[in-house]
Amino acid sequence: MSAPARAHAETETVAHPTSHPRPEHVPSLAEQYSDIASELYAPRRVDIALRALDLIIAGTALLVLSPLLGLLALATLITSGRPVLYRGQRVGRAGRVFVMYKLRTLAPGAETRLGPYYGEELSRRTEEEVTMVGRAARLTHIDEVPQLFNVIRGEMSMVGPRPVRPAFFYRLCEEVPQYWQRLVVRPGVTGFAQTRITREDSWEDKLIHDLEYIADRSIRLYLRVLGATIVRIGTLTLRGRGR
Repeated sequence: MSAPARAHAETETVAHPTSHPRPEHVPSLAEQYSDIASELYAPRRVDIALRALDLIIAGTALLVLSPLLGLLALATLITSGRPVLYRGQRVGRAGRVFVMYKLRTLAPGAETRLGPYYGEELSRRTEEEVTMVGRAARLTHIDEVPQLFNVIRGEMSMVGPRPVRPAFFYRLCEEVPQYWQRLVVRPGVTGFAQTRITREDSWEDKLIHDLEYIADRSIRLYLRVLGATIVRIGTLTLRGRGR
């Protein structure tokens, strides 16, 4: 190779990596909070006992309720087609995203249409999307039973803060101080907030009850929340109200 050609080649070799520098990834606030929850908040001893209760209760409930769940799944398939199960991404402990299961009670594609809404507007629009079978399932909360598979897999607990969609989580981390602290425990099939307030209440109000449970969690409080949930479901069912 001639000297001019060699000089040109060397110039290209040196210039190439510096001409298009690769931008560094800057973690979002939600990602930073996920790291904090994962690294700084180790599980307590009581969490081992609560996990054992999760497995016992979720396994037993699945065995008892599987026949009814199967009938509702068949009715959903016949009346409104596939999919029978709703699969939605949710944020779990330490910010890990998982797929949460429910019996589908809304028209196909409803989550896409309902995505931008929450609070009272979400409740109103959700009612417009409920299917015939879904209305009966929501009345008794039987549509929540598939979440017991999430409990057995270790993605959820029977009791804990209700899981939220990733988009909501990222937004709430920016708007509500301490919201990230919900990541310290697994999200729950039911929660302290659900036994005290309604879905129309603010995220700040719900967070107060969630953090109270996280701070004071114990076997006694866990069973108390489960008992209150059963009473609440029974009361709402008798009144003809599902959610």
